[in-house]
Amino acid sequence: MARTRLARTRLAPPGWLTEGLRPRNAPIPRAAVARASVALAAPLAVGTATGQPGYGALVSMGALSGVIGDTADAYRMRVFNIAVPQLFGALGVLLGTQVYGSGWTAVAVLTVVALVSGMISSIGAVASVSGLLLLLNAVVGAGLPLPSPWWLPPTLLLLGGLVVLALTLLAWPLRRGTPERAVVADTYRTVAELLEATGSSTYDAKRHELTQSLNHAYDLLLARRARRHGRSPTLVRLLAQLNVVIPVVEGASAARLRPPEFGPLPPGYPAAVRTLAEAVELGRTGPAPPPDLPEPRGPSTRALAEAIRHAAVVVHEAEPDAYAADDRLGRPAGLEVRARRAVRALLLSGASWRYGLRLALCIGLAQVLVSVIAVPRSYWVALTVTFVMKPDFGSVFSRAVLRALGTAAGLLIAIPVLAEVPHGWWDVPVMAALASLIPALSAKGYAFQTAAITPVILLLSDLLNHLGFHLVLPRLFDSLIGCGISLLAGYLLWPESWHTRIGDRLADAVQDTASYVSLAFTTAPGRDEPARARYRRRLYRDLSAVRGEFQRALTEPPPVGARAEAWWPLVIAVERIVDTTTATRVRVEHGAPVPTPAEVGAVTRELTDLAEALRSGVPPPPGDLAALAPDCALARLHHEVHAAWSVAAP
Repeated sequence: MARTRLARTRLAPPGWLTEGLRPRNAPIPRAAVARASVALAAPLAVGTATGQPGYGALVSMGALSGVIGDTADAYRMRVFNIAVPQLFGALGVLLGTQVYGSGWTAVAVLTVVALVSGMISSIGAVASVSGLLLLLNAVVGAGLPLPSPWWLPPTLLLLGGLVVLALTLLAWPLRRGTPERAVVADTYRTVAELLEATGSSTYDAKRHELTQSLNHAYDLLLARRARRHGRSPTLVRLLAQLNVVIPVVEGASAARLRPPEFGPLPPGYPAAVRTLAEAVELGRTGPAPPPDLPEPRGPSTRALAEAIRHAAVVVHEAEPDAYAADDRLGRPAGLEVRARRAVRALLLSGASWRYGLRLALCIGLAQVLVSVIAVPRSYWVALTVTFVMKPDFGSVFSRAVLRALGTAAGLLIAIPVLAEVPHGWWDVPVMAALASLIPALSAKGYAFQTAAITPVILLLSDLLNHLGFHLVLPRLFDSLIGCGISLLAGYLLWPESWHTRIGDRLADAVQDTASYVSLAFTTAPGRDEPARARYRRRLYRDLSAVRGEFQRALTEPPPVGARAEAWWPLVIAVERIVDTTTATRVRVEHGAPVPTPAEVGAVTRELTDLAEALRSGVPPPPGDLAALAPDCALARLHHEVHAAWSVAAP
């Protein structure tokens, strides 16, 4: 029996390979499902009714791009997220149609487009989708016979995006401001869950969820933030409500350090925060009774109670002063300044050029291959490369594998459709059913998204070139060729694929943590609180990015995946150090002993040495750690630093 289990273990695929095949536990976005179904099926119905199914297919193709790009919450941002990428997509198809059937000219043009696409993808989320559609539609335009004149294909694609945008904005007059309130309310609920997890083994996981929730909420609100706060009273109120939850978060960190004899945190604290979440979501304002909180015991719960009471006052104010709670993030730079920064980062960033060159190399090889070898409808090879090589979508290696598996699953869905469904009005209900799968399965993971998109693209392609069932096997072979090119030219040939910089990123985070410790305890109580809050928020955001990079590295094959797995506990240890620093500072603000400069210097040196050890790979022996008295003010923080050293030691 034991031998049988051992044999099964040896035959089982490694965890880094199967991680992406596990469906995420995400709810089905019902509104997005209905929107996708209508947006992709309605153009086919109009095209069939007017005798122009090819035109309808192009409009549906534009709608497909809009469905993929509709990832924001706030309506204003959804307009931006859908409209801007559609313009780049229209430019891409315009460039592609100009070089259709031109052989080596098409190779050169698509290679240059791939370089530009890869470079602009490094700017941000909207730029990433814009770069994707620029290259994607250029490949389609260069590989498929599209209708003329030259302006017709981009116009039809833009019309499809407009259909998605119109369907998206139908509820805007009735739900104005609702997504923003919901995001801030969700952050309050996540804080309540963190308070409930105080003292339990789930605290670290809940703290990470809170970091993601805060990142999302601030990104959503700051994306809409005007240069003057007074332009939008609703935005002022939501920003003030989000700002005042930060002291509650700090109080939660302090509550984790409560002495064991005090017992678990009373449930009245998380219950009060949940009540505030409901008030935020419903937009309640006006006089309200103060929250009913238990009697504080010690500096930790005293800080938490004060923070919750102050949050209750701000939440119920009809017109709160955004500056009263201290602007903890600072105003964002103006649009012109941010545009200059983006252009400078685009042109001078080594990472931007490296990714652009990798993508250009892969697309160039794909186009050369299909130009030399007769591959029918060869655009699918470059399409596969485009999807696999997206840098912000995860590991290139795992995405290549998942793309192949997802395409195979999608082809199984497409086979009966292409073989049995006659062209005409039957295409409309079939497309409605297939399109509804895209939002539903995209939430489950990349392989599932690929399986949903593949039959949709095949059906639209068939409406343009009428190959029918004969599309199936060539598409599978083309996908395998594209995945192979991505693995070879986009992964194996680049040393950074095998020598990841996750250690350097983690070392930088540890060094920033040392600076945060110094900032937290070198000012007197009550001094420079906004600066500390801003630094802590930025540090947690950076740590969240490091965590995401490590999670992507975990899906890489050895040695990268094995190294990331070995260092993963250190990421958690550094997060605990930051959390403990915040908690200790909060306790100092409310009566706990003030640490001496010698104690602060000792902990700071330990963290600096740890950062240097991570960079050099040669940590000093544990005996080099500074010794602090067990009853000193930073004893708990020193314990967390020592735990991080234990994880980092060979």
